Amino acid sequence: MTQLHPDSAGVSSPRENVADAIEADLLLVEHEFSAFLAARSAEAAEYGDAYLRLWQSVTESARGGKRLRPRLVLTAYHGLNGAGGRSDAVQTALAFELLHTAFLLHDDVIDGDTVRRGRPNVAGEFSADAVFRGADAARALLWGQSAAILAGDLLLHAAIQRVARLSTAEPARSLILDLLDRAVFVTAAGELADVGLATGLSGGRIEDVLAMTEQKTAEYTVAAPLAAGAALAGAGEELRDLLAGYGRLVGTAFQLGDDLLGVFGEESVTGKSTSSDLRQGKQTSLIAFARGTAEWPAIGPLLGRPDLSAADAAAACGALERCGARAHVERQLAAHVAAAIAALDSALVPAELAAALTGLALTCVGRTS
Repeated sequence: MTQLHPDSAGVSSPRENVADAIEADLLLVEHEFSAFLAARSAEAAEYGDAYLRLWQSVTESARGGKRLRPRLVLTAYHGLNGAGGRSDAVQTALAFELLHTAFLLHDDVIDGDTVRRGRPNVAGEFSADAVFRGADAARALLWGQSAAILAGDLLLHAAIQRVARLSTAEPARSLILDLLDRAVFVTAAGELADVGLATGLSGGRIEDVLAMTEQKTAEYTVAAPLAAGAALAGAGEELRDLLAGYGRLVGTAFQLGDDLLGVFGEESVTGKSTSSDLRQGKQTSLIAFARGTAEWPAIGPLLGRPDLSAADAAAACGALERCGARAHVERQLAAHVAAAIAALDSALVPAELAAALTGLALTCVGRTS
């Protein structure tokens, strides 16, 4: 996120030190995560082969993530010159990655997905195993979804336990625990809203979609990690709130970018089919805008069709362009990024941290993957 710039004298600059500290701590997060999963797998072996396979499957599911949330915890902590408590920063960063992994497992169950990052997820792996052993479709589904729900629950508990055991003094530990608790609470509200949109049981206005996005993604992905890192660095409430507000804007902007890529992206770059969002009937910001336009009769019947052809997907894409949905979402994204960057224009935010977070916000614009 931050770049390394050696100074003219060849001595490490403060900017270089912060960047190095973040990268070094991210390696520790990775080590701690691997050690946790290995220990749980070893313990699970005492309770039968199925439980051992559960933890082995969780371990596979955890591979390959971008570790954005740990990076943001550490960026705020080191960007605010956190002194002491560095191991607590690592543990807090890990807690947010555990939380993220738990949410992915639960989200896949809710969406009925069996693949994540190009390989079977926990639900998919256990369902396939059940079919292999002769179970019918209903029992295989129950086995797979039960495994994924339990795995997510276990990781949620582990995330909370990590924060509860921080060595940092009160009230900082309770504050971080409250931030984690709120992240879970708000994300659950967003997940429920997402299901409501998908099923047509709640409003489908673009305002509803943006609110859902902020709740489901932005709070736990950007806002809470930044606030937690700031809390560990001793930041006051005003600065924590400022960073959290920035995080909600950037998190929403990132999801708006995902909405655009899901229809208009290059499949060879994103690795994702540009018809999958349409085929699944996702109620994205594009769809919410298009619903009130003259092009909706051409788009609506194509949405949510499992047999959607490439030609029909291209027709829907063209209609979304013509009705102004693409341009509207691009404007929304740019406005969220501009507001996020403007929020950093405060004497409370050190210049280096502001530069790093400005850079993060700008990556939301013109994304290709």
